[in-house]
Amino acid sequence: MSINSTKQKILDAAEQLFAERGFADTSLRMITGVAEVNLASVNYHFGSKKELIKAVMDRYLSVFMPAAEQALLQQLAAPHSNLHQVFGCFVAPLMTLTRVHPRGPEVFLQLLGRGYIDNQGFLRWFIINHYGSVLNHFNQAIQAAAPHLSPADLFWRLHFTLGTVVFTMASSDALRDIAQTDFNEEIDIEGLVHKLIPYLAAGVAASPTE
Repeated sequence: MSINSTKQKILDAAEQLFAERGFADTSLRMITGVAEVNLASVNYHFGSKKELIKAVMDRYLSVFMPAAEQALLQQLAAPHSNLHQVFGCFVAPLMTLTRVHPRGPEVFLQLLGRGYIDNQGFLRWFIINHYGSVLNHFNQAIQAAAPHLSPADLFWRLHFTLGTVVFTMASSDALRDIAQTDFNEEIDIEGLVHKLIPYLAAGVAASPTE
């Protein structure tokens, strides 16, 4: 087995288990069992579980973040921005993740959600340190579209937004089955994301309560 194929098998197995079980509940021995490699291979290629988590996430981030930043910069240059348009910046970049995995959009958001649920602080620091400019442009776009929100309001709204997106994408198969059975509505992942955007935009834009 080549070095590259061994590394790929480890990444694929880790991604599957991390998405299904979470980062905290997935051991390196579980990963090596699924990948059918020895523990020394994981240590050789990644050095530690934290570095493996970063590598799994960066397979998606390295594709998603540059595309998202380009879309956000175009949006920032446009006059009279609104939240619907800001959130719409993420649709095409999210769909490009099918190049990484056939279910790339769902898997990526599940992994992102796991990072928060499992309180993986190092992962947040990794994203900030490597893709901080994208996050800054996103905040600028949100602030331009919703200037009435304080920094604290913005923090909570975006936290709730992430939770909504992660839950929806984690339940995407069931939601699409219900839509087909109950409403005769056939919808793909991109269509599901488009359905989310008006809800997210309205929630973030709502006037703060006293």
